[in-house]
Amino acid sequence: MKSCGLIVEYNPFHNGHFYHQESSRQKTDADITVAVMSGSFLQRGEPAIIDKFARTKAALSHQVDVVLELPFIYAVQYADLFAHGAISILNALEVDYVCFGSESGDIQAFKDRYTHFKEHEEQFQSLLQENLKQGYSFPQASTEAYDAIGLRSKELDLGQPNNILGFSYVKAIQNLNSDIIPETIQRTKSGYHDETIDHDIASATSIRQEIVSTKQLTEKAEQALPSETVNQLSRYQQNSGSWHDWELYFPYLQLIVQTKSEQELREIHGMIEGIEYKLKQTVNRVTSFQQWMEQLKTKRYTWTRLQRMFVHLLTNTTRDEVEAYKGLTEPPYIRLLGMNEQGRAFINQKKKQIDIPIISNLQQVNHPLIKIEERATDAYYSVINPEQRANLRKQELTGPIMIK
Repeated sequence: MKSCGLIVEYNPFHNGHFYHQESSRQKTDADITVAVMSGSFLQRGEPAIIDKFARTKAALSHQVDVVLELPFIYAVQYADLFAHGAISILNALEVDYVCFGSESGDIQAFKDRYTHFKEHEEQFQSLLQENLKQGYSFPQASTEAYDAIGLRSKELDLGQPNNILGFSYVKAIQNLNSDIIPETIQRTKSGYHDETIDHDIASATSIRQEIVSTKQLTEKAEQALPSETVNQLSRYQQNSGSWHDWELYFPYLQLIVQTKSEQELREIHGMIEGIEYKLKQTVNRVTSFQQWMEQLKTKRYTWTRLQRMFVHLLTNTTRDEVEAYKGLTEPPYIRLLGMNEQGRAFINQKKKQIDIPIISNLQQVNHPLIKIEERATDAYYSVINPEQRANLRKQELTGPIMIK
């Protein structure tokens, strides 16, 4: 069976995601689509609006064949590490293609730019470090370095978020010496950061903003969502009492900063350049997550960087833990969240062909990364009332979701 990998968050699964998986299947002539999906927390440092199990059900109901979990250690990271984690899983599963959405839509542009990058990589790294020392944020420092080595072009603007991620996927494939063939499709109608819903295909950002700000599934939000996503969003809110957003976690973050010493804060991944002192200075002066972020944000500390730091603070993820596992060239296990009948046939075939264990619950393998996953799960559900929290937590210990 010819397979195509999709690297996704589905936060939530919307009409654009359906278009992506259908277009990817057609472009690669794939029999199977395999989605590697972030779990409880996402790449830009946000809690998922509904949990990974509800998002898996929505994806499977709209023709994705297999959903795998991207380990937390990779999910809440900068583009290159995020891409490395996702591509390493697809590579271990011997997937034939990966197809990503981009502003460019031209895979040859990505390949050409990669060749140029390798020829100037040493210069790029030197410029990147110089830009960081001058106080640029990491995204800005990278963009400036790309400009300086002549990497940005009309054909591939590496200042655009999906182009940046796509370029990281291409780099990861080459760095892992993988046989995966990259493809891309052009994003349609909405931009990654668009905050308003103007079409039936809208950005996940605009959909979440509409739902969280109104605290309901409005007609405007529903026009951009497939039917099963609407069902899963409604069901999750009924079962848990709310959708997830950062304000729910504010009291927990405040307490953590109040009760940890500066030295303890320094051990957290993403806590660099003395920001622990700024946290201590501001913790008792703010009354909301939004207000805290506004006080902390500077030219150097982007909104995304701060949010990632708060995720690692909430989950007690240390710098040493990330350093220990970020360089793995193959995953110690592959976590299966769900599949349909066709996906089951694919997974059964792969189990016979690869040595890496494919697991469906957290009790099937003993590895330090599992402990980190458990912390992330507990942190994510901490804002839910205890009875419902226990019911939701049990999903980690049951088999994969099956959709016929």
